[in-house]
Amino acid sequence: MAKKQTNTITINGVDYTEDQLTESQKVMVNHVADLDRKIGSASFNLDQLKMGRMAFMNALTVSLEVKEAAE
Repeated sequence: MAKKQTNTITINGVDYTEDQLTESQKVMVNHVADLDRKIGSASFNLDQLKMGRMAFMNALTVSLEVKEAAE
């Protein structure tokens, strides 16, 4: 017979199983997990935006140098 697997959640260094949490606490855990995923995604997107900005600034700098050299 298969054993039921229980998920363990660590909060502030203390391990809890799902059955130790109230329904309200489970909802809050889900919100925290979702927000962690969104923060990770936002950080990834911010890194992309910073690199894109840097690429455009580099291209602008080069184009200004080429224009100055031509004059």
